[in-house]
Amino acid sequence: MKFLRNTIDKLKPNFEKGGKLHFLHSTFDGFETFLFVPNHTTKQGAHIRDGIDLKRTMFFVVLALIPCTLFGMWNVGYQHYLALGQEASLMDNLLFGLMKTLPIIIVSYTVGLGIEFAFCQVKGHPINEGFLVSGMLIPLVLPPDISLWMVAIATAFAVVIGKEVFGGTGMNILNPALTARVFLYIAYPVEMAGEIWVSGIKGGAVDAASGATTLGILGAGKEATVDTYNAFMGLIPGSIGETSALMCLLGGVFLIATGIGSWRIMLSTVLGALGMGLILNMVGGNPYYDLPAYQHLIIGGFAFGAVFMATDPVSAAQTNRGKWIYGALIGVLTVLIRVFNPAYPEGIMFAILFMNVMAPLVDNYVIKSNIKRRLSRVKA
Repeated sequence: MKFLRNTIDKLKPNFEKGGKLHFLHSTFDGFETFLFVPNHTTKQGAHIRDGIDLKRTMFFVVLALIPCTLFGMWNVGYQHYLALGQEASLMDNLLFGLMKTLPIIIVSYTVGLGIEFAFCQVKGHPINEGFLVSGMLIPLVLPPDISLWMVAIATAFAVVIGKEVFGGTGMNILNPALTARVFLYIAYPVEMAGEIWVSGIKGGAVDAASGATTLGILGAGKEATVDTYNAFMGLIPGSIGETSALMCLLGGVFLIATGIGSWRIMLSTVLGALGMGLILNMVGGNPYYDLPAYQHLIIGGFAFGAVFMATDPVSAAQTNRGKWIYGALIGVLTVLIRVFNPAYPEGIMFAILFMNVMAPLVDNYVIKSNIKRRLSRVKA
């Protein structure tokens, strides 16, 4: 590491003011601060130091995504060979999944970071670190057979419209990864909402039931038997990184243990979905109403959304009580959208984006209610 530090120190003068490569200062600074904690000192205001900066925070989230990523790669291969009726080893499944998934990840990072670097160079601002996570989240919420040009367009839309128009990382009101998915869901519904989510299988090469997602079947008004074990473990078709509730749970535990993710949002989202599901179970009347409430937690992208999307520290509620309200409403809205609007069976996506917009209002309500309560104590 000392050699790397010395090398960067030798190159640095070329990128500082007056250097021949000063116009690339933002890009160089981005790479330097990615490798080493910045040595900047505060000049005014409160001098509060922390042992972790934004890049390290984003790195922890990427680490939390590793279980979902690796399992997702394996499941892509597993579903492929299962649909063909062929047996395959663990390595065969993983290699096939890697072959299908890695290009999507590369395109996501290349396009997203390229646009962010360009914006920062033009504005003369430091490189932000938010896309370190978004670049991994976007591929994980997409189907394995998505066209790479669609990934590029969706990523560009998410970065430009979802982030940069609001001022970049820390200023966006919408989760960038979900913004990319919604863009594709609306612009290319056939590719995003089709029943066949098994990579490498086209048309009539396989029975549709073997490659259909549970949400797709229920959304079509058909009966769907949910295998609780397979759904929890993730042995079902779906988006690359969303199928396994177990892997999402492992990532959530890591985020809570490191203090990165909010356990209040995760827990309240689960409780909100369970409560709404139980109410609908009592009403009954169609396959979605009768779906056991707990199964809403293990199908679709609910677990992934609750752990990695709803807890986005920028677009989520900031107050502690606000986090409870925010999460609970996400859970309730997820189930309601799934049941009452089967054209969009993946309710967690729209529920989180809607609550992203409502989060400032929730916090405003909490703050005003706190002020009102304290003033009443003073008057008393």
